[in-house]
Amino acid sequence: MIRPATRADDDAVWAILEPTIRAGETYALPRDGTRVQMLAYWFAAGNHVFVAEVGGDVLGTYALRANQHGGGAHIANAGFMTHPDATGRGIARAMGVHAIETAASLGFLAMQFNFVVASNTRAVSLWKGLGFSEVGRLPGAFRHPVDGLVDALVMHRRL
Repeated sequence: MIRPATRADDDAVWAILEPTIRAGETYALPRDGTRVQMLAYWFAAGNHVFVAEVGGDVLGTYALRANQHGGGAHIANAGFMTHPDATGRGIARAMGVHAIETAASLGFLAMQFNFVVASNTRAVSLWKGLGFSEVGRLPGAFRHPVDGLVDALVMHRRL
């Protein structure tokens, strides 16, 4: 079940955000970001935040927003995270489908991901499988803690 998140979900959302942020392999966020800082980022004004539940446990979350202001506000952007213990169970795909449908229902005309780390092959494969195309590549834009400088992809699809 995917539902809008509330601030009562903070503990569950932090349990998903923290290991992903600390690993530093897929998001350009400060690895030492505090709970307060990272929850404020995830739940920022203008974000539509959702959680994915399985058997009553929150195992995934995503935040949907306008990619830009003004003339770019018709394009959606989103960030997705799944609990490390729940990968490979279709949760990210379900959230991706939900986000595409939600963005369209909110009047967005397309969705763009500005910074998909190229070494995150699961995410790249997921987004391509959901109809996204690589429309740009930023050479060495991400400093991966193990792999060093890695390209970041810009991915896009019409809604």
